[in-house]
Amino acid sequence: MPKHFLMCRPDYFTVEYAINPWMHPEAGADRDVAVRQWEGLKAAYEELGHRVDLIDPIDGLPDMVFAANGALVVGGRVYGARFAFPQRGPEGPAYLRWFAERGYPVLEPAHVNEGEGDFLTLDEVVLAGTGFRTDVVAHKEAQEFLGRPVVSLTLVDPRFYHLDTALFPLDGRNVAYYPQAFSPGSQEVLRRMFPDAVLAGAEDAEVLGLNAVSDGRNVVINAEASTLQLELKRRGYEVIPVDLSELRKAGGGPKCCTLEIRGEN
Repeated sequence: MPKHFLMCRPDYFTVEYAINPWMHPEAGADRDVAVRQWEGLKAAYEELGHRVDLIDPIDGLPDMVFAANGALVVGGRVYGARFAFPQRGPEGPAYLRWFAERGYPVLEPAHVNEGEGDFLTLDEVVLAGTGFRTDVVAHKEAQEFLGRPVVSLTLVDPRFYHLDTALFPLDGRNVAYYPQAFSPGSQEVLRRMFPDAVLAGAEDAEVLGLNAVSDGRNVVINAEASTLQLELKRRGYEVIPVDLSELRKAGGGPKCCTLEIRGEN
């Protein structure tokens, strides 16, 4: 079934501050390369039949390309983002405005959260990360607004500062994840909830191989995550590798660039 995505062209992308371990301002980043790679990702979605809408980038917000962090959209309702770092603060209102102007019911959050960076939606539940960027109280706020059960998971490795760097839904009922990114209790929760999950190793996690997007059949994934790709193919998924190495200099991959707009269901 085709999906509906919101993306933001990285016209102003750069690495000029460090708010996660991937970012090294002294090394810089090539905006033109980032744009070409992002365009390849957008084209991959469109070739799969998915709809891609665009939000206008804003000068001075180099991380706005990471659209997943801008909101959480479930059942046509939009739970807005409130960023942990001031450098990204204006992104939350910009994304919420985009949705409000198009008639979506929106909630401006009272608590710090970074949208789909830390909220991943399955058929019956929303998995929610905490530990680095999203306040666990935001999990309750989202549950109350969206009317979906929210399961809290604690992240413990700063390289995997958002849930979407350590886990992605394969479909509405199963996931792939890197166990060592999670606290012992959260690992046990994941084992109980997803006994047939795809488990990723350190090498694939460390190239943000889990920052992937699946439509239930096709998985768009960082090209360097070779072992994980083989396991996905073994499970029957079609794998679409993409090169987002320039955007990874800011800690982003395919999912970071992709906010899913879920309609009424």
